[in-house]
Amino acid sequence: MTMAASKAPTGEALAKLRAEAQANIRDLREKIGQLDDDAIDLILRTARSHYAWQDKPVSRETLETIYEITAAGPTSMNTCPARFFFIETPEAKKRLAKSLKDKNIDKMMSAPATVIIAHDLEFWKELPYLFPHEDRRPHFEGKPEHSETTAFRNGTLQGAYFMIAARALGLDVGAMSGFSNKIVDEEFFAGTTLKSNFLCNLGYADETALFQKLPRLPFDTACKFL
Repeated sequence: MTMAASKAPTGEALAKLRAEAQANIRDLREKIGQLDDDAIDLILRTARSHYAWQDKPVSRETLETIYEITAAGPTSMNTCPARFFFIETPEAKKRLAKSLKDKNIDKMMSAPATVIIAHDLEFWKELPYLFPHEDRRPHFEGKPEHSETTAFRNGTLQGAYFMIAARALGLDVGAMSGFSNKIVDEEFFAGTTLKSNFLCNLGYADETALFQKLPRLPFDTACKFL
């Protein structure tokens, strides 16, 4: 369902909203200059991808909060193309298992939830709501390659935000690409404009399945000053 177009504020109303937004950022920077080391460790530096899970459910309220945090992340022109499908029931898991490589089936089946992170190729139809101050639909309408590139890039960004948001709330994640996008799309998105990107197991991990953390590329290998 496409959201109704938003009415873009103008004049004094627009000036007030901009002033409030600028004040909010200044207040935030005064309150929190940066995350402490423990917070950074939790979301990225020492966080791990997980493969085994405790038998502990994730509440709907928590899932909604993860999405709320994710949705706040930036995307090009506020396109917000990502769509998140929470696979929780035995029936849905059985359908999803058809797409997985054998070694990933147990990982998915034991997770409290597995998220299909997808994107909508016709995300641009929501732009009157998401980007109300200018009609940007002509940038995408009738341009399927440009639309797909934009949806994939920004949907992937939102998938990463989702994983960080989940970790920030104390959950564990395990992203998976060992599956058939074609089968997922046929099973869950047939007849729609949605395409799957990747899967992410979500819950409270059983850390006994972890192995040592693998190395990362050093700064001088991965980064250049130009």
